[in-house]
Amino acid sequence: MLDVGSIPAGGTTTPMPSFASSRRGALSALLVTILIWAYSWIVMKQVLAHTGPLDFVALRFLLGAAVLFAAMLFARQSLRPPPLWPTVLIGLFQTAAFQGMEQLALLSGGAGHVALLAYTMPFWAVLLAWLLLGDKLGAHHWLGLALAALGLVCIMQPWHAMGSVLSNALAVGGGAAWAAGTVVSKRLFRRQRVSLLALTAWQMLVGGAVLGVIALAVPQRPFEWSWPVVGALAYSAVLASSLAWWLWAVVLKRLSTTEASVSSLGVPIVSVLLAWLILHEQPSAMEGLGIVLVLLGLMAISGIGTRQR
Repeated sequence: MLDVGSIPAGGTTTPMPSFASSRRGALSALLVTILIWAYSWIVMKQVLAHTGPLDFVALRFLLGAAVLFAAMLFARQSLRPPPLWPTVLIGLFQTAAFQGMEQLALLSGGAGHVALLAYTMPFWAVLLAWLLLGDKLGAHHWLGLALAALGLVCIMQPWHAMGSVLSNALAVGGGAAWAAGTVVSKRLFRRQRVSLLALTAWQMLVGGAVLGVIALAVPQRPFEWSWPVVGALAYSAVLASSLAWWLWAVVLKRLSTTEASVSSLGVPIVSVLLAWLILHEQPSAMEGLGIVLVLLGLMAISGIGTRQR
């Protein structure tokens, strides 16, 4: 999703004359993306009463890819895929692994709880950039990682019953997978000019196809066609998977790393509030403390208050 604090982005170069208008558009795209993705966690949780998790997520992304390819045809864009291996890796990490693991985590975990753990991906992005790309970590990075780790402990509460361990592990693992996809995305953007729409469509097709194969091999509850399922698919495929993922690609390309990373906090925060209002998932005091620690950790990693820029 995003690459935090280690890979240069728009904030490190001299702005071009068109930067202001591009920035306003990217900020608008960011706000819409936050709202769409925050509510999608509620939809993903509710639909599990009618279908298996892997069946739903595979169909969601295959339909989402179809919508994006139709948009490419409408816009008279070439259907030629972007560079093959980066696109495949992004599809495996950001669609197949991330969404598959998060949908499975929702089987036993609350929507707000899982969203919080999933959106720890900026911390994993920092570590992966350090390990794989050789990026240097400053004192504020290590402080942020320490705060994040403590916050995760408070949210997961491993001293309680072990029933939620699998859900927690899947949620955190999904966040790490998204972080890996972010590193690949940033490297691709730095090296080549690619169509954002084509990249989003092709990586989604790859991830959806992999999820479809897995869904066929794993026993699940019968798929129950109903209006709630149709509505969930429409929201997830058209808005959350197609429109929002393309908008996020715009954000990732045009905003600085710090701005994107801090702003992405809006998704889990709004998700927790919506889960509280709609699903009656009231966070405990310990979870509240964990949320605060994670937020402080991310702000530290992003360099808020430093002179990085």
